[in-house]
Amino acid sequence: MAAVTELIRTESDGSLSFGNHRLSAKAKKEDFENGGDLYKVKTYREITKLERNGMFVYESVPGTSVGHFREDENGISFLVEGDEDAQLTLGLEDESEYGVKVNGQDAGRVCTNLGGKLSISVELAGAGEVKVEITR
Repeated sequence: MAAVTELIRTESDGSLSFGNHRLSAKAKKEDFENGGDLYKVKTYREITKLERNGMFVYESVPGTSVGHFREDENGISFLVEGDEDAQLTLGLEDESEYGVKVNGQDAGRVCTNLGGKLSISVELAGAGEVKVEITR
């Protein structure tokens, strides 16, 4: 998976790809429509952030490139790539428990905080793309 040069796009399966962890300067794209929602992405090598309808969805430090991001009532799945290991934060349901898998390996169960944020660390350095699945 390569960095998303247009910053955000809809894939043929309806999922989103966004972010460009190779940019040296901050870039953003606002009002990107997908499935009746408006998305905003900010990205560069230090951080990648996605919002939907003004609400927090995804953030990585340092920046990442994300492919085939799909969210439904059961959870979230996506491919992520970066030059360094990253801390990912996702906006989910408040005070809920989720199962986390990274490249098909069980990474345990994680609880969201009162604001619904779930944080995980993902080893990306030299790994290419990594599949992340978060399920209720």
